[in-house]
Amino acid sequence: MDDKNTERSTSGVFGYIVRFALVAIILAITSFLTPGFNIVGIWPIVLAAVVITIIDYLVERVMGVDASPFGKGIKGFVIAALIIYVTQFIVPNMTVSIVGAVLASIVIGILDAVIPGRAM
Repeated sequence: MDDKNTERSTSGVFGYIVRFALVAIILAITSFLTPGFNIVGIWPIVLAAVVITIIDYLVERVMGVDASPFGKGIKGFVIAALIIYVTQFIVPNMTVSIVGAVLASIVIGILDAVIPGRAM
């Protein structure tokens, strides 16, 4: 394996670790700011960040669509809202209404634009 491939795989793993941390921070902020979107406790936030990061990765791999709320226009926005809504069925102590998922997607998109690096 040459240096270029090693650098790519290291930055890829590091990129997902950074993405995970940003998603956890953004979820905590979003839960505080968004009506209809509630996560109670630090471990559910961490678990939700893991689930969202994995679903986001799978969506990118399978569909080739950037799932950030403002990454691919309305398609990315809808996919981000769906990922948030579906996550509540996997993560205990997380409740999200449909309106809450849409609002959370908007808040995440705004925070995504302010915080350096791509979260979702």
